[in-house]
Amino acid sequence: MEWLKRFLRPKQDNFVPLIIRQGEYTVASVESLQAYLKKPIPKKSEQAKLLEREADEVQRILIHDLLDTFVTPLDREDLFALSRALDNFVDYIYSTVQELEIFEFTPTPALSQISGLLLEMARELHLATQRLLDHPGVASEHARRVKKLENQVEEAYRLTLAELFAGPATNEQMMTILKTREVLRHLSNAADQGDKAADVIMDIRIKWS
Repeated sequence: MEWLKRFLRPKQDNFVPLIIRQGEYTVASVESLQAYLKKPIPKKSEQAKLLEREADEVQRILIHDLLDTFVTPLDREDLFALSRALDNFVDYIYSTVQELEIFEFTPTPALSQISGLLLEMARELHLATQRLLDHPGVASEHARRVKKLENQVEEAYRLTLAELFAGPATNEQMMTILKTREVLRHLSNAADQGDKAADVIMDIRIKWS
């Protein structure tokens, strides 16, 4: 019977703090990307790798608690979807750092611009997670800002691709173009995950209305 008591016991003090912690890692991950862009050395990529591993561990704990708990402060499907989107956001940011390192890629103004938008997005996501339980309406406002920033990231992404593939290119230039596209694709994917997280937060707001 002890396992059943543990399963039915509410863990309301666990889930939202873990989500907030994941929100913190979204911010830290983009900051680690920007640090690498400023100084692309192995130490900076190792710091990004460490952050990604720590973020993964937080998500593992949250999923473990979800499976071990019957009563949750928010719908378990929403908690799972939000946690997964935040974790994927961090994963894509780290994948960007990995490819920058592998490709020995020289940062471009477009890359700096998009990473700046992603940092704003991450900060809004973090604020949304902090307001999620007590002020879901405010959390939803931050989520709407996330969605606007995602649109800006996608616009910058498309414009950059259009510029990259405009006109003929030598074989060497084409290699650079393909590397650039691959790096930017990860940033675009990160923005998509931020948008998914925002959708979940807005859904939670509707359910709380």
